[in-house]
Amino acid sequence: MSPQAAGRRRVHRSVATVLPLAQAAALVAAGTATAAPSGDARVVRTAALGGIPLGAFSNALLPGSVADDHGVRLGGIGSDLCPAGRKGEYWTVTDRGPNGQIKVDGKKRRTFPVPGFDPAIVRIRVSGATVEVIDAIPLTTSSGKAVTGLPNQRTRDEAPYTYDAGTPLSYDPNGLDTEGIVRAADGSFWLVDEYGPSLVHVSARGRVLARYVPEGLALTGADYPVVEALPPVLLHRRINRGFEGLAQLPGGDLVMALQSPLSLPDADAGDASRTTRLLRFSPRKKAVTAEYAYRFDPVGAVDPGEDDTSELKISSVVAVGRDRLLVEERTDKAARLQLVRLRDSSDILGGPWDDATTSPSLEQLDDPATAGVPVLPKQLVVDLGEVAGVPGKIEGIARVDHDTLALVNDNDFGMTDGPGAFDARGRLVDSGVKTTVVYVRLPKRL
Repeated sequence: MSPQAAGRRRVHRSVATVLPLAQAAALVAAGTATAAPSGDARVVRTAALGGIPLGAFSNALLPGSVADDHGVRLGGIGSDLCPAGRKGEYWTVTDRGPNGQIKVDGKKRRTFPVPGFDPAIVRIRVSGATVEVIDAIPLTTSSGKAVTGLPNQRTRDEAPYTYDAGTPLSYDPNGLDTEGIVRAADGSFWLVDEYGPSLVHVSARGRVLARYVPEGLALTGADYPVVEALPPVLLHRRINRGFEGLAQLPGGDLVMALQSPLSLPDADAGDASRTTRLLRFSPRKKAVTAEYAYRFDPVGAVDPGEDDTSELKISSVVAVGRDRLLVEERTDKAARLQLVRLRDSSDILGGPWDDATTSPSLEQLDDPATAGVPVLPKQLVVDLGEVAGVPGKIEGIARVDHDTLALVNDNDFGMTDGPGAFDARGRLVDSGVKTTVVYVRLPKRL
């Protein structure tokens, strides 16, 4: 399934704001808000995924799953990036599949042009200027059926429609909007999902072993075990902004990042907030063991020219030590990596901020730190928006070596919003955005 090589992209150099991680860790430990010095980070390698018909890809994994791919090609594999153990090879995961929005009578409808698409774990190899697909694992239920990427519940998720927004589709309690991925020592995988939000444990061949969801979700009809083991406050996640980032600490614990602040007490409060949450999960205990408040920088600092706070998101978290993480703050156009340390003293699990009736909520606080909330200290490592050659909508980050990161974008399967996404024959009008892996070299060791 390897695509043809794409043309090499010119490598540029740009001055970015960078801080050596060792120095940053000391500042974080001290809680110091010192500005990072200037350095030179640069793209040293670029590779792109070629054109693979989505129907052919999906049907090779689960025969007959896709009847018509509407001309969509494989993409969307940039939801996360995890080293696969061999040089240049990574595990990635697709999201829920091609989807867009079309307004009908003034209201947006969520479209799923390939409703039979099954999210998949995809192993890639960066070879020259090409991203090659060398393996793919479909995500399946206990009985071996596709989980699909369709929404779960009428009461919590957007209604799904066909590609032209004309015909309603069915909800699917098995559906997953997969995002982050890590591989466990036993060869199984852990994924996070935006619908629940949920943490999903799957076998080495993709069968869902357990889906951990918030207490009170009451998800019925799924063809795999559903365990209500996450704090019930997560039921207030913003639509399409559940868990996005996932990291595995050296001891095996997992850290999940909510993409955006919770909608507490309502959507307006969540959209205006700069405070989201990280959760620590013990696979051994099968339970959340800690929760942390994470504070975004002002949106204009992350993405100069952007003034909508609701555009801020966490898309990737990467473990860089026993209790240290790189956290990606981004909009669709820009991204910055921050270093944080997970302190026991910053744990807010089970406290008043997990009570949905607390007023004001954590999300409503203008400055949580002054209200006594132990917000995670952080330090800027690199502003990717200042590094020439880094594509937009970076969602996956992995460590390559001591001073290099691999980044991958989410190209949304070439989809755009609006009625012009498909031509008169119902074929995709591709955006032209490719799935791209870039290597960024930092001036100091990680």
